[in-house]
Amino acid sequence: MKIIVTGGAGFLGSRLIAALLDGDRGVERIVSLDRIACPVEDPRVESRIGSIDDPGCVAGALDGDVGIVYHLAAVLSGQSEAEFDTGLHINVDATRLLLEACRKLPRPPRFVFTSSLAVFGGEMPDVVPETLAPMPQSSYGVGKAIGELLVCEYSRKRFVDGIVCRLPTIAVRPGRPNSAASSFVSGIIREPLNGEPSEMPVPPDTRMWISSPETVIANLVLAGGIDGAALGLNRVLDLPGITVTPAGMLDSLSRLAGQAARDLVTLTSDPKIIDIVCSWPGAFDVARPLGLGFTADSDFDAILRQYMASLA
Repeated sequence: MKIIVTGGAGFLGSRLIAALLDGDRGVERIVSLDRIACPVEDPRVESRIGSIDDPGCVAGALDGDVGIVYHLAAVLSGQSEAEFDTGLHINVDATRLLLEACRKLPRPPRFVFTSSLAVFGGEMPDVVPETLAPMPQSSYGVGKAIGELLVCEYSRKRFVDGIVCRLPTIAVRPGRPNSAASSFVSGIIREPLNGEPSEMPVPPDTRMWISSPETVIANLVLAGGIDGAALGLNRVLDLPGITVTPAGMLDSLSRLAGQAARDLVTLTSDPKIIDIVCSWPGAFDVARPLGLGFTADSDFDAILRQYMASLA
């Protein structure tokens, strides 16, 4: 089986590729489509260096017997808000381009689209049900909401066998901050553990829906193989997460890494980040995805221990 991963050189994409290669999954070839080469070294991995808005590049990657397409590549929330045209072009136009390339394949591939809880906004219940209509309050959320509709429509027409996975905010991400408005969620843990200062730009009691990278990857692997008939008409899943606040995260940091690490985090206020992040919901009804076999982390202490173990 051939698998395509857009954004395959990135944080999630490279980890997804490594997970797909692990075990007996019948993977013959994985094509990473990204602007740089995929860091996973394996003879079954091919790096196609280019952009997902390039028709020739997309057509070249999606040749032959493609079984699964994981569409992870996107312009993140902060950049989407600052660069309106760029965000819509990559997050909407390029998604349509990719779907059209899938439409031309000999058989409809499984199409896993990573969306975001940023599709929600406005007044929301404490726990968001599956039936709540999207009302994004950011350009990034708008682009993802349009992408969801496109995937669902191409699935209805049987051009693809689509599944939309709305990802929780992922923490803790290694490396350096990125352009996501939620980048601070990892930063207030990662930087102090590196002995570096960090800022928390939202109110300490802001409810956030998060998941560890390992759990998200496991859920994306599952999404690639789950029976489409089990999804029914609703191809959109809010992936399981846990509800945390920045204050609770910092309590965990103090408890597991010491007060000195906690003291490196300064409480600030950034209206631009607040406007985006505080428009997102903090809890979801995930009974359906849990029933389908998707999983969640137990608590933030477990996530932090997992990340600290990776640094050892």
